Amino acid sequence: MKVKVISVLEDNYMYLVIEESSREAIAVDAAVPKRLLEIIRKEEVVLRAVLTTHHHWDHARGNEELVRLCPGLRVYGADERIGALTHKVTHDQELTFGAIRVRCLFTPCHTSGHMCYFMWEDGSPDAPALFSGDTLFVGGCGKFFEGTAEQMYTNLTQILGTLPKETKVFCGHECTVRNLKFALKVEPENEIVKKKLVWAKQRDDEDLPTVPSTLQEEFLYNPFLRVTEEPLQKFTGKTDPVEVLRTLRIEKDNFKKPKERPNPQAMLAFDWGLFSPFLEKK
Repeated sequence: MKVKVISVLEDNYMYLVIEESSREAIAVDAAVPKRLLEIIRKEEVVLRAVLTTHHHWDHARGNEELVRLCPGLRVYGADERIGALTHKVTHDQELTFGAIRVRCLFTPCHTSGHMCYFMWEDGSPDAPALFSGDTLFVGGCGKFFEGTAEQMYTNLTQILGTLPKETKVFCGHECTVRNLKFALKVEPENEIVKKKLVWAKQRDDEDLPTVPSTLQEEFLYNPFLRVTEEPLQKFTGKTDPVEVLRTLRIEKDNFKKPKERPNPQAMLAFDWGLFSPFLEKK
C-alpha cells in the first residue's frame, strides 16, 4: 500500500492510495480532479473509488467531475450532502479494495456526517494508515461546526485514540505550525512540542508536508489528546476531560499566532518616503 500525499488549494491534502500488486487505486477527499488525474496517469494506476470524509467543498468538490470522467467510479461517504455519492457507509463498516482493507469510523462533530477511514493490508509489515479528514490534525483537531465537545471527546478518545499507536495519521489540512504554536502556549514546558514545532517550521520553510505523523506521537504533543494531563487542566482551569476539551477549542478558535516583527529597514524606508513614488503610481 503506497500513499501519495497531494497538496491542493490553500492548505488541503488529498490522497491517492495505491494497491501496488494490482496497480489499482483509491482516492481520499478528491477536491481537485485535474491534479489527481495527472498523478494517476503518472503512476499508471486505475482509480476504482473515492472515499470522502465530509461534504465541505474543499474535500468533496471534485466528485461529480471524476464520476463523469471515470465511468463506474464508486464514491463512498456518510453524508447525503456529499456530491456524486454512490455508496453511503456506516460506522465500523469494512470495505475491501484488492489487498487493502478499510474500516469506516464515524466521527461526527466538525460536520454531522464526518467519516474517517482506517486502512491496512493483512500480513503487511507496514503500519496502518488513518485518513482523519478534519477530525484529527497533526497537533490539533477540527472545529466543532455541527457538533459538540462531547462528540469530539468520544471521537478522539474512544474511536481514533484506541487505534494501534503506530498508525500513520494523514489529515485533511496542513496547519501543523499554527497548531503547535497553540500547543506551546498551552504547555510552554513541553519539550516535545518545542522540538516538533522547530521541525514543522523547517518543513514549512522547505514547502514540504508535515504528514504523516503517528498516533503515538500525537499523544505527546497534541493538546486535544492530552485533556487528562495536569498542564492541560491547569491551562483551562477545568478537570473534567470534556470541559478541558471544550475550553481548549474555544481558546484555539480565538488564538492568534504571534505577529512577525516588521523589518526595521523597511520601516525606515517608509519613514523616509522612499516608497512614495511607487505608491503614487496608478
